[in-house]
Amino acid sequence: MILRGYALWREIPTAESRLHTEPAAWIDGTFEVREGHIYRSKSQNPADYTGWITPGLVDVHCHIGIGAAGAVDEDEMLAQARADRASGVLLARDCGVPVDNSVVTGRPDTLRLIRSGTHIAKPKRYIRGLSIDVEDECDLPGVMAAQAENSDGWVKVVGDWIDRSNGADSDLQPLWSTEALIDGVAAAHEARARVTVHAFGRDTIDGLLEAGVDCIEHGTGMTDDHVREAVARGIAVTPTLMQVALFDEFAEQAGNKYPVYASTMRRLQARNHDLIATLYDCGVQLLPGTDAGGYQAHGQLPGELALWERAGISAGDIIDYATWRARDFLSYPALYEGAPADVCIYADDPRTNISAIAQPVTTMLAGRVQPA
Repeated sequence: MILRGYALWREIPTAESRLHTEPAAWIDGTFEVREGHIYRSKSQNPADYTGWITPGLVDVHCHIGIGAAGAVDEDEMLAQARADRASGVLLARDCGVPVDNSVVTGRPDTLRLIRSGTHIAKPKRYIRGLSIDVEDECDLPGVMAAQAENSDGWVKVVGDWIDRSNGADSDLQPLWSTEALIDGVAAAHEARARVTVHAFGRDTIDGLLEAGVDCIEHGTGMTDDHVREAVARGIAVTPTLMQVALFDEFAEQAGNKYPVYASTMRRLQARNHDLIATLYDCGVQLLPGTDAGGYQAHGQLPGELALWERAGISAGDIIDYATWRARDFLSYPALYEGAPADVCIYADDPRTNISAIAQPVTTMLAGRVQPA
């Protein structure tokens, strides 16, 4: 199969040096896909596909296995994965589900999936039925180590949630002490897994930074000092702008019963535009994630990335973040000589028209053209 156009390509001498080397860059050329891999080509044959060629998009925060009513069956998991794939997402990190979603992996008609085990929380401090509940935080390291063994190298922890035990004064509160987080992260790292943490509020972030987590989900409470520390420690942030757009609805649902929590959620939402600018300007590793499953439908990464552009991130940088940079962070290949042909092709240049990614001309997983 022959592809022709501009490709987001990394020039490297060997596959072994593909990660964390020179940035990928756009090159004009002809490419051949054979036996599931992609190569530069001098072929003069007519192209099967032409356009702007990128590595498959990445959604690092979705939940293949969770629906609006909770856990879903295997047929729905496959439907969720295919909806993501149809949007151009060819690599996803599930970021926590209460069921085994490995049915998605290894298929030619879904996507590549990185499993993160089950959310780890405390009783009554997360969505019912979706988490492993840890009564005594002294048990957190052992639970995190166990989830590391039950995943593809990631552990998902709930860092904060509303504590309803305080009545009308209830608010977002951290679930864990800093000491428990330090021990838990160390246990996960010892088990060769990385740790990502759900965190909305400001008070949670200090402990996450000190514990050395690898990624912060949402991160809406981060201060400028937090951002600078995240850069220094190499901690990534998944901003989930579609989910943050629902904070006013969460506040409305809290109503008069939890007015302090409602006020907090509105305040976090109001400041988020400035926070995104700070994260971007300071050079935090931003990761694309929809939080699909539950509040968000699957297959919406192009919509999430359109919000990134509205927040002031350039279209060119968005494409980098959503493709090779996210793949580097997850230790998955992008496009280079002999790489797996996980490819999206667009009719228009996504660097100048981010909406182009909503309608790929075609997608290929390991060189296999995927259904529309």
